[in-house]
Amino acid sequence: MLLFSPHRSKTLRNIALSVLGLSAAWTVQAQTAASPFSDLITEPGGAGLGFVTRFESSPYVGGGTRQDLLPLYLYEGEHISMQANRIGIKFVPSTEQRFDVYFKRRLEGFPEAGKVSSLDGMEVRSTGVDLGFTYRYEQPWGTLYASILHDVSNTSNGTELALEYAYDWRSGRLSLRPSLNISMRDAKLNNYYYGVRANEAIAGRPAYAPGSGTNVSLNLYGTYDLTERWRLLAGASVTSFDGKVQDSPIVRRGLQPSFFVGAAYDFGSYKKMWADEKTPTYVRVLYGRAADDGCHLARILTFKCADLDKVNPTSITGVHIGKPFIEKLNGWPLDFVGYAGLVYHNDRNLQANGVQADLFMKAYYYGLPWNHKVKTRLGWGLGVSFANRVPYTEVSSQAARDRPTSRLLNYLDPTIDVSLGDLIGSQRLKESYIGLGVSHRSGIFGSSRLLGDVNGGSNYIYTYLEMKI
Repeated sequence: MLLFSPHRSKTLRNIALSVLGLSAAWTVQAQTAASPFSDLITEPGGAGLGFVTRFESSPYVGGGTRQDLLPLYLYEGEHISMQANRIGIKFVPSTEQRFDVYFKRRLEGFPEAGKVSSLDGMEVRSTGVDLGFTYRYEQPWGTLYASILHDVSNTSNGTELALEYAYDWRSGRLSLRPSLNISMRDAKLNNYYYGVRANEAIAGRPAYAPGSGTNVSLNLYGTYDLTERWRLLAGASVTSFDGKVQDSPIVRRGLQPSFFVGAAYDFGSYKKMWADEKTPTYVRVLYGRAADDGCHLARILTFKCADLDKVNPTSITGVHIGKPFIEKLNGWPLDFVGYAGLVYHNDRNLQANGVQADLFMKAYYYGLPWNHKVKTRLGWGLGVSFANRVPYTEVSSQAARDRPTSRLLNYLDPTIDVSLGDLIGSQRLKESYIGLGVSHRSGIFGSSRLLGDVNGGSNYIYTYLEMKI
């Protein structure tokens, strides 16, 4: 596999000229290791949430410009790291070196099949999940990355080897990171995403297999610190596909530009609070039933609907464990608690039962005027949910609309609860709460490839008991 084809030097020159006109960069095609999200959370035990909206020229003929919302779920623990579309473990033997092993969602493909005429009649090319390994070596002159990724979701079964150089520059609140990425992809990977199978060939779209090849990307991305916690994110990138990929009848020739804008909030490190032996742990036990298909989250929250699904009465039972990150933010009656938990789905023999893992940050507001008598908390949780099996209520609802499903979805957890101790006059139970909530999984209206382009999800109305220990 050749690293550079005969026209590569001209292409590199064109890329350089193009990227000079861009403000900051990251690209989905490059799958870069040195993304702007890799160092957003630097404190051990830190967590953050945010979003970016990406715009890119579709690599497919007639695809136009694609827009994609990428929710940012960020966590940097002692040995566990979560960065937007990847989660894994890390080993840091020194300040110069770091090793990462992780699972990463590959954000390529055309779930928009049927919307682009050049892809009519072709099978959808889905986003896959890669098992990856990255070695990072950092010096004053820059940082080197070496990564190998292999699809483990039986999507493409392809492999990619990537080499990258990045340089970090900071002036006051502004940080910039230019980088060069060289990505060597095997035939399985390129053939799946950019090839035409024999049964998909038509007049003007012959069967084609690009085989292995090398992509080159130049990126420039950056962050701006609005406050100690809030950061603005922006980026732009330009990628050159291997010549054999560009020869595909479904691929648009030329450079592939993309850019994004967004913001992230850093909750800081839990370690500062957890160093205090008095820092509590929250244990929440819940039980709920599936809401009726027409009983959407907005209607539930505005008290317009609380109907349960009586035709297929599936249910959930679960436990969430929480630890505080921030108490009384800026002196306000506002706390932030990080939760992780497991929820068991009883699908009533409609399909095999499953388990759902939730990871989310939750804000609690308790400044209501009657709180001196009965403490009442309004909660809003935001995070990510992964189900080992898509819940039946989502399968049936999406099938009726001829829409896709996804095991990985965005997670919302709105709740209202009151102090059990205040209700029964027990000081010992003052920090125990009973309440109602909604367990909401969704694809954010089909706007995110990370979440499988799902437009829809599920709502479970539940009751719970939470104890502070």
